[in-house]
Amino acid sequence: MRTAIIGLIVLWCMQSPLLFAQCRECMPATLFSWDGSPEAYGEMAPIATDRPDFTEASSTVGLGVAQLEMGYTFAKSIGTQDHSWGEPLLRVGVLANWLELRLGFAPVSQRTIDSVSGTEDLYLGAKLGLTRQDGFLPEIALVPQMTVPTGSSEFTTDRVLPGANLLYGWDITDIWSFAGSTQYNRSVDDVDSSYDEWAQSLTVGRGLTDQVGSYLEWFAIVPEEASSVSTEHYINGGLTYGWTDDVQFDARIGKGLNEEADDYFVGAGLSLRYY
Repeated sequence: MRTAIIGLIVLWCMQSPLLFAQCRECMPATLFSWDGSPEAYGEMAPIATDRPDFTEASSTVGLGVAQLEMGYTFAKSIGTQDHSWGEPLLRVGVLANWLELRLGFAPVSQRTIDSVSGTEDLYLGAKLGLTRQDGFLPEIALVPQMTVPTGSSEFTTDRVLPGANLLYGWDITDIWSFAGSTQYNRSVDDVDSSYDEWAQSLTVGRGLTDQVGSYLEWFAIVPEEASSVSTEHYINGGLTYGWTDDVQFDARIGKGLNEEADDYFVGAGLSLRYY
């Protein structure tokens, strides 16, 4: 039943862009603007993805666009190896250029003394494009989000966990950019107790060529009043390669900066845009 429900959601998301594509250019790019006058959407830019860094894009995909982002991550910590397979995130622009719906579903496996595998809980969200950048004033987006208990018994939290992610970014020059995110989520610790979790990230991007980009990022995950988890700090960097305006490959590598964090992680991905 869970598989059927997920399949129906994905099918609807893949078909819905056809209903709205013809209206893209006639709608404003964001919900608000810094000077009070809505900005037109303009021409379709090369694909902008939420991966591979922790900081997601402060832009939406645009009305009538479906974007599928996929990848693999291996993480190593003391006594544990984690594999995240597929990491699919489906982003679909609906109703307006400033609104996208989001669906994520991650098969994972974990090896300690014994090996276990399964799927994590389903991720559901919506990204609202609030403003475009205006000089020193940033581009801003807000993502209300949650996970729902659809995962396998080894990985599900057995409850709905809501959250929100505030995203902001600046194009400094033609090749340099700066962005960050401030995130709040409900989470569950190792003894099945719920707690508040904050996350903060800052990332610097640099274009190397017209097709190749790079980034360097710091992020932290900060639990509040959790009994069995502690704050984790990470640094990571990576490359993106735009094969076409609608196809992007990526690779990343990261390292934990304190004892509670994973020792290191590596990953790679592929993103596709359809409209």
